[in-house]
Amino acid sequence: MSTLDPDRELMELLDRVAMQNDKALKALYDRTSSKLYGLALRIVRERDAAEDVLQEAFVSIWRGAGSYRASLSPPLAWMGLIVRSRALDALRKRTADRAGVTDELDELLADTLEGDSPNPMDVNDASQQAFALHQCLTRLEAKQREVVSLAYLRDQSHGELAEQLQLPLGTVKTWIRRGLEQLRQCMARYA
Repeated sequence: MSTLDPDRELMELLDRVAMQNDKALKALYDRTSSKLYGLALRIVRERDAAEDVLQEAFVSIWRGAGSYRASLSPPLAWMGLIVRSRALDALRKRTADRAGVTDELDELLADTLEGDSPNPMDVNDASQQAFALHQCLTRLEAKQREVVSLAYLRDQSHGELAEQLQLPLGTVKTWIRRGLEQLRQCMARYA
């Protein structure tokens, strides 16, 4: 992958995947699977389940590559959203009560993350949501963005975050609460 513009190469690969080029899919998989597998593993916490999630995600990427729009989100963010969606679906299937445990960020993106296999319109909506979320996250203060990202992308508890960042638990909770409120307000502007 080009060190100058890795997104450009991923976008070109996605364009070729949209034309059903299986070699492009293999190249895309080779370049992104380790990061996407790591994301899946952080969510489902089981290697076998993470591998299944990754496979399902690449099937969705294969089917939905034609609806990817570079102007709405970076390619890795778009693919990450698909992986996250598949991982959450796997958790819901694995344990019926897990659906009730989804966090506030999942509720914020619920329309984007539902379903077993997205149709092109769903994938387009997901790209727009990912772009909006990226824009809104950049508006948070650096510390808030870090805490919210760790809490929701790495699925860490408030206590784990406080220990890892060496901050008081109340501070972590306040930053997350305020960050989520700012995200809600910002995301409402994109709705």
